[in-house]
Amino acid sequence: MKKDLTQGGITKTMLIFAGPMILGNLLQQCYNIADTLIVGHFLGTDALAAAGSAYSLMTFLTSVIIGLCMGSGAVFSVHFGRREEMKVKKSVAASFLFIGIVAVLMNIIVFWGLDGILHILRVPNDIYALMREYVWVIFWGIFFVFLYNYFAFLLRAVGNSVVPLYFLGAAAVLNIVLDVLFVVSFQWGVGGAAFATVISQAVSGVGIAVYTWFQAPELRPDCEALKIREVMAEVIRNSFAASIQQSVMNFGILMIQGLVNSFGTAVMAAFAAAVKIDSFAYMPAQEFGNAFSLFISQNHGAGERERVREGVKKAAAVSAIFCLCISVMIFVLAPWLMMIFIDPSEMEIIGIGAGYLRIEGAFYCGIGILFLLYGFYRGVERPEMSLVLTILSLGTRVLLAYTLAPLPSIGVYGIWWAIPIGWFLADLTGIACMKKIGGYPLFK
Repeated sequence: MKKDLTQGGITKTMLIFAGPMILGNLLQQCYNIADTLIVGHFLGTDALAAAGSAYSLMTFLTSVIIGLCMGSGAVFSVHFGRREEMKVKKSVAASFLFIGIVAVLMNIIVFWGLDGILHILRVPNDIYALMREYVWVIFWGIFFVFLYNYFAFLLRAVGNSVVPLYFLGAAAVLNIVLDVLFVVSFQWGVGGAAFATVISQAVSGVGIAVYTWFQAPELRPDCEALKIREVMAEVIRNSFAASIQQSVMNFGILMIQGLVNSFGTAVMAAFAAAVKIDSFAYMPAQEFGNAFSLFISQNHGAGERERVREGVKKAAAVSAIFCLCISVMIFVLAPWLMMIFIDPSEMEIIGIGAGYLRIEGAFYCGIGILFLLYGFYRGVERPEMSLVLTILSLGTRVLLAYTLAPLPSIGVYGIWWAIPIGWFLADLTGIACMKKIGGYPLFK
């Protein structure tokens, strides 16, 4: 099922298209929340700290793959908007070859350098073995992450945001069932939680690939579409820019994780739980930004400049309203949300995590607007600007965090405050550049 995003009411079209993507990404968070919940309650604080730190590492690695798929999705969507069916097929062939090779090479590199990676992360000795066990298993899921995200972005690029949701929903349910089976019943420890996630990723990745091949033959490359030279440069440019943007963003988070690790196991455990809540809270805004990007891509490709301009204004209003509501909820409920993952007797850990959530959660409008700016610049074929905004946001965050955290009077709160400051600096820059670089001034 394909959907033309250049037709219909702007707000309604964006929300209907974004709905399955938002729900799907929330379900994807269930992979990690299920791990965290079960690991925290059944295996203890050390295992939670290990799995949480591994989550930041895996997020960084898979962000490279997801960024490549995201960039390719923008290419597919622009050509779909221009009604260039052969170029869509050629882009499909070129991007699958390119991203597939990257995924395989990444798998080889991370297994080869596993111990060096853990050393760079400054993993404490008391949880090193646990984290190594978890990471060694979870790395096997990298290729399946590629399969799912590649075909999900392909289907979304032509307006089908529903089918990826079905496969992700099935995988999320399977992940929870396997978590209970492997960790609680079989008592396989943190390795069991990792196996549950990888098996679920395999189901969603292989399943959506098979579906697309047989049910969307109009997207399947034929012999003519294998002549990919004319589109390869475009695919690589957009995919590479989006991948660098995603990986820089998550590399910054990984550097923050290394700084958090230096504060000890209690802060690590608090951060692991709080980041899950944080990611779940603003994930709808992030996925709305991805849907908005595809809306912009199709309309930009079709030459609908006024529709693009109006789409920017209406998307900003929707995102701001949502983020304000979520900020209030997180600020009020922070301690109780921490207790979902942490035993109520662990008051120190709960207090640290609640402090993080109340500082960062108060400013979700900043990251909501930033997600829209990322999507806008990808959609108008200026992916390099998304990278600039990411570097500005993350660079500010890392610089401030490493400057403030060592000060005894500030400590770990310096890390927390650095995050929203980075968001707002990037927002101001991105909005100021919309006319000059994006070519779409908000107001005539």
